[in-house]
Amino acid sequence: MSGERAKILLIDDDIDFVRATVKVLESRPDYQVIVAYNGQEGLEKACQEKPDVILLDIIMPLGDGFSVCEKLRQDSAFDDTPILMITSFSERYGETSLAVSQGRTLEAEDYIDKPVRPAELFRRIDKQLAKKRRKEA
Repeated sequence: MSGERAKILLIDDDIDFVRATVKVLESRPDYQVIVAYNGQEGLEKACQEKPDVILLDIIMPLGDGFSVCEKLRQDSAFDDTPILMITSFSERYGETSLAVSQGRTLEAEDYIDKPVRPAELFRRIDKQLAKKRRKEA
């Protein structure tokens, strides 16, 4: 990963959110973004692409974020891949603590509420990438 662009896999079924987030992320020359629009496609792309960071929505078809996170954590190939749960779950249902606790139980590294502020997203991704680099060194 050192000297290369960080590969970020964004798994989310909200097309407008995906378009906006890809545009924001690709404004950074050190990020390469790969997209999946449901849980199944996300698992397939994770295995194919071996991303450095995974941004994972909670509520989506063909595998919600919790089940996708659980499957990724059962695969040793993703032991060092940070997963950041991103969702509007808490806005719609008022259950932030449930989503946070389930995300942490499934070993997600972080949890971010939608709408996501670009500066905050960059800060959290960069924090996870720095941790990953320290582990690899």
